[in-house]
Amino acid sequence: MTKQTSASTNEITCRLPRSRASAPRARAMLHAVLSAWGINQDVLETAELVLSELVTNALRVRVPSDRQVGVRIARLLEDGLLRLEVSDAGSGRPEVRAPGDDETGGRGLFLVEALSHRWGVDERAGGIGKTVWAELKAPDIVAEPVGREVAAVMVRPGQRVRAWGEWHVVRTVRTEPYPTGGLAIVLELDEGPALRVHAAEPLTVRNDVVPSTRVSEEGTTG
Repeated sequence: MTKQTSASTNEITCRLPRSRASAPRARAMLHAVLSAWGINQDVLETAELVLSELVTNALRVRVPSDRQVGVRIARLLEDGLLRLEVSDAGSGRPEVRAPGDDETGGRGLFLVEALSHRWGVDERAGGIGKTVWAELKAPDIVAEPVGREVAAVMVRPGQRVRAWGEWHVVRTVRTEPYPTGGLAIVLELDEGPALRVHAAEPLTVRNDVVPSTRVSEEGTTG
C-alpha cells in the first residue's frame, strides 16, 4: 500500500493492489485517520462499512491485474462532512440494486446509498476509469491542530512535535555534539525512532500534552 498525506493533512490518499487484503487495509487506515480527526465511534463504524463496500466493488471490476485501486479520505471542515473516494480503471457506472432475500451479493451500493448523506460517480481526470464517492455527516470532525515553529533546541519534553506527517509526544530531550562540530538535538518520541536534528533546525510544536505523559530532560552526553 502506497500512502500519501497532503500538506494540509485534511486528506489522505493511497493506492491498493488488487488483492483480498486491500479492503481490510483500507479499513485499518481509515480507522487510524478518523481517530486522529476526532470522529465519533458511530460515524467511524459507518465509514468503515461504506469504504469497505466501495473498495470491494472496485476490486471486482474487470481491469488488468496491474491496475491498482485509489483511495482518498478527506474531511470537509466547513460542511462537517467526511468524504470517501475509491477509484478504479474500469468502464461503466455502478448502479444500485435491491437484491432479493435469497441473494447473497449485490448489496454494496445499496448499503452505501442507505448509509451516506450523498454519493455519486465521477469520471477520472485522466479519462480512464471512474471514482465512486460517498459523503457522511460528521459534525464533530475537528480541524488540524495549530502549531508553532521553533528551533529544535527550544523543544521541551511534554510538547507534541510534528514528525513524519504526524504529531508525536516528546518523551525526552537530550543534546549530542556532532563529530564535525555543532550541536544535535535528540528527541525520544512516544512512537517510532528518535528524531535527531540540528539544534537550529525548525520544528513545529504544540503544547497540548496528555496529562499522564511521563517525560524527562537530559543534558549533553559525551
